[in-house]
Amino acid sequence: MGKAAVVKAYADIRAALAVLTAEVGGCGSEAFSVADPLAGSADGCLDVLAGAREVEAGFAGLKAKAAVTYAESASVVAGPGVPVQAQEMAVAAEIGCVLALGPRAASSFLATSHAVVSWLPRTFEGLQAGSLSWQHAVVMADEAASLDAAGAAALEAHFLDPAAPDAARGCPAGEMPAHRFRAKARTWRERHHAESIEKRHAKGVAERRVEFRPEQDGMAWLSACLPAAQALAGWNRLTAMSRSLQGPQESRTMAQLRADTFAEAVLDSGSGGTALGGGTSVRRGSDADADGGDGRTVSGSDGAGARVGASDGAGDVVGVGGEGAAAGAEQLSSPIRAQVLVTVPVFSLMGLTDEPAMLDGYGPIPPSMARDLVANGAGSFYRVFVDPRDGAPLEIGRKSYRVTGAMRAWLRMRDGKCPFPGCSNTSLDNDADHILAWANGGPTGISNLGQPCPKHHKLRHATGWKPTPATKNEPPGWLSPAGRHYQSEHQDWEPTHWPQGLVAGSVDIVRQNGSPWEDALAQFLRAHA
Repeated sequence: MGKAAVVKAYADIRAALAVLTAEVGGCGSEAFSVADPLAGSADGCLDVLAGAREVEAGFAGLKAKAAVTYAESASVVAGPGVPVQAQEMAVAAEIGCVLALGPRAASSFLATSHAVVSWLPRTFEGLQAGSLSWQHAVVMADEAASLDAAGAAALEAHFLDPAAPDAARGCPAGEMPAHRFRAKARTWRERHHAESIEKRHAKGVAERRVEFRPEQDGMAWLSACLPAAQALAGWNRLTAMSRSLQGPQESRTMAQLRADTFAEAVLDSGSGGTALGGGTSVRRGSDADADGGDGRTVSGSDGAGARVGASDGAGDVVGVGGEGAAAGAEQLSSPIRAQVLVTVPVFSLMGLTDEPAMLDGYGPIPPSMARDLVANGAGSFYRVFVDPRDGAPLEIGRKSYRVTGAMRAWLRMRDGKCPFPGCSNTSLDNDADHILAWANGGPTGISNLGQPCPKHHKLRHATGWKPTPATKNEPPGWLSPAGRHYQSEHQDWEPTHWPQGLVAGSVDIVRQNGSPWEDALAQFLRAHA
């Protein structure tokens, strides 16, 4: 045993790799399929890739465990006379040399390994089982770092324990790309962090900044850390302005158009060029429905693009369009205004709870930021009822449901983004697409609609990728040309946060407040009661 066992185990692994390499190269002992060798080879390669992913995850868990065990053993061997910081540097240096990592990367790897092995047991089990990659483990460690032990355990249970009371729905964490898992884990953390999101946001605002970083080939990065609503409004406006420049005679890509438009806005003296403004608006919610559903509303506006959305709460206000949050609309030379979509639980909107709002394309934001966005106004509203038990939407009010904009609003609430696996596109111009084509008898109903981004809309109609059936509250999955099914991500709806001591209905609560938008909300609720 001991070193001899390790040497033999790795020799067996290398022998197994040689066998797999031969199979992929078509030199295996037998063909994947005698009837159709080419199709069999293609499917066999996918099996090899799937197996490799699981084995890589297992090796990542092994490396983490070995690194932590080495660190603990080396510390004991070094004795109490070695300063703690010096010992940590020595251990990181040794691991870095063995794994060919730089000092910073080695320290980061060791810190994540400690977190995963020592106090994220479900994550470590996922690595060992091959269901989570190391990138997913890094995300879990990062998001759990500022949580207490109970919070970290709840975070793990939500995403990694299917039997948990509030288990995540849809695509399992390990089957979505790590960047998508980060977005979902960050959203959960923001909602459940012990410290108020308002306090954390205030700290972040104090650290806002612009940074410059040189890049190769005569290029450089110019980036800004801003409040999420301003940053997203700027991005959405850059996208809208760049899209307006596209045409048969325009050879630049969207990425190039965004960069050129951004440079013109930043470098312009303000005398006549394009300025980037942050325009926003919101939507509102209604009181509880007679059958027990919570009221939630979706707002949209005409013009550069309608915005819709929803979030958890007795009612939601969502905004789009509106006056500039970062710059006055009168300063803009372009007719295209910045647009963002925010969904606000109605009790949070009124200051009765501190439940975060949801900024489409970003995630949870402080209620104060959402109220500022709401105050800029919204062009129209759709009343939406949500289930008070889990926050899932139940229906859109009948007067709006037959309107195309209302159906798009529902799709936004249901899907949150392009439903294709791994896609993060939440752009406002995602396509409403019939799953079963209209020409083939498919109805124009929510359960027969998806909202893929333009790229994946084209992929669906130009290749063998096909969406699977959807439901009222679940977006379509996808069937690949190889016949493999991939689940889509589902929205993480959560139960409504009710104010303590709530006795009367929403309208009675609103009457106690006197700001203009609260009066408007009260009138809206009465009109739709």
